[in-house]
Amino acid sequence: MVEWLGTGHLFELSRAEAIAGFLTPLAICAAFFLAQLVLPARRVPGYVVNPATGEPRNYRLNGLLVFALAQIVWALELTGMPRDWFYRSTTYQVAGGTVLCLIFAILAVFGRSRSGTERPLAALWTGRALELSFFNERFDVKMFLYVVGGTMLSLNALSGAAYHHGLFGEASNPGVFLYAGFLTFYVLDYFIFERVQLYTYDVIHERLGFKMIWGGLIVYGWLYILPLWGMAVYPDPGISSAWKDVWLVGSTALFLAGWGIARGANMQKYTFKRWPDRRFLGLIEPEYIEAGDRKILCSGLWGVARHFNYLGEGFFSLAIALVFGHFANPWAWTYFVFIVGLFICRQRQDDQLCAEKYGAEKWAEYRARVKWRIIPGVY
Repeated sequence: MVEWLGTGHLFELSRAEAIAGFLTPLAICAAFFLAQLVLPARRVPGYVVNPATGEPRNYRLNGLLVFALAQIVWALELTGMPRDWFYRSTTYQVAGGTVLCLIFAILAVFGRSRSGTERPLAALWTGRALELSFFNERFDVKMFLYVVGGTMLSLNALSGAAYHHGLFGEASNPGVFLYAGFLTFYVLDYFIFERVQLYTYDVIHERLGFKMIWGGLIVYGWLYILPLWGMAVYPDPGISSAWKDVWLVGSTALFLAGWGIARGANMQKYTFKRWPDRRFLGLIEPEYIEAGDRKILCSGLWGVARHFNYLGEGFFSLAIALVFGHFANPWAWTYFVFIVGLFICRQRQDDQLCAEKYGAEKWAEYRARVKWRIIPGVY
């Protein structure tokens, strides 16, 4: 089966290496836990309100510093681990990480004394608590998941590129290196604007169950590089020089367009939530529908489509599918298919939550004003 899928190279470890790969996520989480606690950080208020105080929850953010340190440790092989280790052992790490996430989820859902546990499997999947923090809010579980997941997304992609180069040398596919660059830039941008994450769907609405923990840690950190599982063993596609620049520059342009849409939409929403009357970029006047003490933004990028940021993610995923140059290979399209499915489902779920949050009448008014869900004129 694995040979038919073209992933046999991911199961070539010795028994000792396989065990080491299985335990690697545990070692990674321990190292990141210590790094987040020890390294300096800035304290910022978020969007979520602490019910005990009635004030916005306080977060300690140092993701950019942790990310930079991890990149240095990996690049210089300071742990003695070769640069291609993360990629070569990725399937064993996914297995070990999944078990670890299940343990984390059991502790998060059932670790505290609760009476009358109903539907325990459903609770394990979706979670109960919206937030979990420790050491006087010095350590927040959700932000930890995204620091580990985001950093490992970059390192896993770079590790795959290192494996690919070791396999093909001068015959390497430049698209593989560009792909690793896309994901590293994507994660770096996330950490530069880490505070914006405090105003996103996951932090505000998602509960800490297996779905959230496994998604934030393993899906984000390890499974987002799924295209590389198949594409790392394919050499340069041999595209003629006349079309090579079109392929590489076009893929990059599409990626940057997607990044610009997603980042711009998220920054506009962040600006509006913090400073409701401030013009975005000094140009876009905030227009909104009042729903009690809440406001629904409906101008700028959020007046084009109700989830215009998801279109940016779609362009980004399409760029990933194209960047490998093997356009007919199904592996190249795995991330695109996943992202399109994920955000169509999430958009529908978010519509339901917003109708409850703002009221059915006000949400219907917003939907009448902003007709398109994600793609203007299409969907």
